[in-house]
Order: sequence, then C-alpha cells, then structure tokens
Amino acid sequence: MHYDPIKQFLSKLFDRHAFTRKLFYFLLDVLLLRSWYVGKALKKYRFSRKGDQKLHVLDAGSGLGQYSWRMARKCPSWQITAVDIKKDEVASCNAFFKQQKINNVSFMTANLVDYVHPNRFDLILSVDVMEHIEEDRQVFKNFYESMKGDGMLLISTPSDLGGSDVMEEGDRSFIEEHVRDGYSAEDIRSKLFDAGFNEVTIKYTYGKPGSLAWRISMKYPVLMLGKSRAFLFLLPFYYLAVMPFALLLNLWDVKKTHNKGTGLLVQARKNLKA
Repeated sequence: MHYDPIKQFLSKLFDRHAFTRKLFYFLLDVLLLRSWYVGKALKKYRFSRKGDQKLHVLDAGSGLGQYSWRMARKCPSWQITAVDIKKDEVASCNAFFKQQKINNVSFMTANLVDYVHPNRFDLILSVDVMEHIEEDRQVFKNFYESMKGDGMLLISTPSDLGGSDVMEEGDRSFIEEHVRDGYSAEDIRSKLFDAGFNEVTIKYTYGKPGSLAWRISMKYPVLMLGKSRAFLFLLPFYYLAVMPFALLLNLWDVKKTHNKGTGLLVQARKNLKA
C-alpha cells in the first residue's frame, strides 16, 4: 500500500499545535521499535564521545524530524544538519524547531544521491531511508566522503528476511514506496566496504517479538487508516487495548539477540588508522 499519504495525513493532523507535534514525536519513539534500537545505539555513541562537545551530525533523510528532535534535546552541543528530499517536510521542521528555539539543528532540502560535504560529520544517521533509494552505492560513497576520519555511520533498514512484510517470493511490499524489500547482511556489508568503510557491524532487529509488535501497533492501524480516515476515531481505543502487549514485545525484542529478523541495525566506521 502507499504509506506516504497516510504519513502526511497524520503529520498534518499533529502539526496543528506544538503540543500535538511533541506528542507525535513521543508516540513515534514509543511505538516504533526501530526508535528503541536507534536510541540505544545513540546513547552508547554519546557516552563513547563524552569528552567531545561540538560534534557534527548528519540526519540523512530526516523526514518528520523525530531523530533530530531527540538528538538536539539530549545533546545540545551537537551541531545537526538534517537533510530530506521533501520540501514540505523540511519547511515544516524548520518552522517548528525555530518556534521551539532549537538552534543546533538546520533542515535543508537535498537529494542524498548528490549530497556530499567532505570530511564534515562525526556521525551520520540514516533511519528507514536506504530502502527508498535505488542508487544506494552512490549514497554510501557520499556518506564515506562526508565523514571525518574517525566518523561513524548508523543505519536502520529492513532486512530481506521479511522486511517490508515480504515473507516469500511473490509477496508485495507493505510500503509500495520502497525500491527494495530489504537488505541481506552480506549485501549491505559488501556495499559499505566497496564505499570505503573498513569496519562494519550488523545486528538483526525485529525478531519474532518485534515483528508481532509491529503488526499490532503499526501494520493493522495503518491498514485501517488506508481503508478509511474515519478509523482515526477508533485508534485511541485500539491502542489502549494493545499498547501494553506491544511495549512488552518491543522490550523483549531489544533485550534479545536475534539470529534473524526483519530489520537490520548497521554501524560502519571510517577508521583511517586501520
């Protein structure tokens, strides 16, 4: 199904007031399991660079600004450049962050296939972006060129083991805007090495608990909204019923080590000393 119209509908709904937008960010952090994994990885990175104050960060494919909001508030000394291809979302984020007096983030419109800023960033974050970009090899090269010598790249993306809800040959992607259903660990590792990275670690996310949580907390509500926007009025009651189970499943998933899963969390380093 086409997910972007539903995302835009929800974004406009929650963008009416500062309070509702902050609530939207909070709900995304709670409901989206990838936010749990990314948040955990960012926390670990933050403590590893505790002595470094003014780090430069690229939020590559910033979308609605959820992760820039989190990083800007937790790390006010970080300088964050948030890039997205969608002009409306960039304008909306710039207006909201300016209103909230968040001065360490700047949003700009750019295509990651073309965006290169040599030796600029200590950290590049890319969450659920690469499955939308056909020219992924070029983007990985741009990331490498744009990073400092000790920089780190953090990617969250669907895997080929059921990512995008594709379980077997012939299945259609749940999100039709995806140009690939997901990466195999070998594929994305090979492409990152080809781009120049010499240290790549990959872990599976969305194991059985997380996949079940995704279905009850994200897939079914989105399908309902895809059928009719009138289902919006039923969603609060639906979430009151399923939220405790979804949160427990998310927690279980984050605590476990998975041999396979429908998501990948990838860290790659540009270690020039290696």
